[in-house]
Order: sequence, then C-alpha cells, then structure tokens
Amino acid sequence: MENPVRVLRGNLLPVASNQKMNDFLKEIAVLCGISKSLTCHVARYTFATTITLQNGVPIETVSRMLGHTNIRTTQIYARILNMKVSSDMLILKEKLAKGK
Repeated sequence: MENPVRVLRGNLLPVASNQKMNDFLKEIAVLCGISKSLTCHVARYTFATTITLQNGVPIETVSRMLGHTNIRTTQIYARILNMKVSSDMLILKEKLAKGK
C-alpha cells in the first residue's frame, strides 16, 4: 500500500509561485461568489482550524499534514476556540458519566 502522505503531495493547481497560487485562489473566489480575499495563508489557517481541529483531528496530525517540523509552529494556526473547549469538555463529561 502506498504511503498516504506521498499520495497527497501532488498539486491540485499548477503552482509556479506563492503569488501565482494566490492569483488562482482569488480567481476561484470570484467564480464561487466568495467575498473574502483568499490566499495560501488563509487556506492553510482555515484548513488547520475549521476543517481539522474543530472536527477532532489531533494537533499532531494537523502538524504533520501542514509539513511542520515543530508542533509549536502548528499551535500558531491552532488557537483553541471556546467552541472546541466546550465540545471537548462535553465528551469528557460523557466518558466520566459512563465510568460511574
């Protein structure tokens, strides 16, 4: 079986430079009716916070997906939101209740 990390290293869009990638993202935003200015940074931050961390993906996994060698770099992207803390505490409460 092929390593899934290697499989995901292909490019979805032709990437000549970060500036060109930002141009592609802005064009996609216009086509999709998105008013927010899309950039590589916005995409990475959204992926790290909204898509992965808020859906329970461990920060160590997110760090690896983003290609960070130090988890502290990922923690910059992964500010803990009150909503995430609340949902984690509900899960803990349920686990503790089952143990009684």
